[in-house]
Amino acid sequence: MNKVTVIVNPASGKGRGARAADRIRQAFAAVGVTDIRTTSAKGDEKIVALRAIQDGADTLVAVGGDGTWGNVANAILCSGASVRLALAAAGTGNDFAKTVGAPAADFAATARLAVEGPDTPVDVGLIEDRYFLNVAGFGFDIAVIEDVETINWLHGDLLYMYSALRQLFRYRGISIGVRGPAGAHSPQPHLMLIVANGRNFGGAFRIAPAASVTDGLLDAVSIAVASPLRRMKLFGSATKGTHVNHPEVRVEQGGSFTLTFATPPAYETDGEYNRASAARLEVRCVARALRVVTPAAGASGA
Repeated sequence: MNKVTVIVNPASGKGRGARAADRIRQAFAAVGVTDIRTTSAKGDEKIVALRAIQDGADTLVAVGGDGTWGNVANAILCSGASVRLALAAAGTGNDFAKTVGAPAADFAATARLAVEGPDTPVDVGLIEDRYFLNVAGFGFDIAVIEDVETINWLHGDLLYMYSALRQLFRYRGISIGVRGPAGAHSPQPHLMLIVANGRNFGGAFRIAPAASVTDGLLDAVSIAVASPLRRMKLFGSATKGTHVNHPEVRVEQGGSFTLTFATPPAYETDGEYNRASAARLEVRCVARALRVVTPAAGASGA
């Protein structure tokens, strides 16, 4: 039986984490897990996770969304310990769980898996000193993240959809140069650049439909600046993953990419806002770096 610690972020999903706390305690108590720890400040997950690892936990259950999962994953990866990550959904998009096939919204199933279920080693991305599970994003999605923080009357996938629609007509774009295995593309205006490990993004979008979390590669999805009408078509297509067939979209797979900007950009990793320290950034894949608890057939990501 695994030694399990549950880490709850009560602020995730605009309070969904706090509302889920009682159900989490009941589900894990049913399988004999009572070590449940709560974060108290933004970004606190990494500190709490490192303490749990020091206390001997070999499975950490992160209760939140992609940002919470990414923060706990960073603690595991930075510690160097062979600790498993299990996903319990209480966030806004919860995208990474969709890719790996984890039953994150079913707390009872998650509890059973955490105690005695299998795990799969998955790839992660690395940018600067930050690991990410799902995506690193530049441009449009930063504008959406900033907009999401201003809206309190929507939640879940609808919140991202609404903010994305608003920013479709407001966001002007960002110039990015991309160098990958196929060569270099000189700086050009982008609506958005997503470097994806997982397939899903923003709750409702299949941003990198060919991505796999077990292939040792990242998918760089470049979307050029387009007219409002073309943006609407791209937006609709991205919910089905067919945007990759549009002329404004370029997709390239590789183990690493070098990105250049006019000035150090803002970017997001798993929905968490970051400010780059340089105008030239390398994003690379770290293959099979993290053990994720998921049903045996779940984590191919293919």
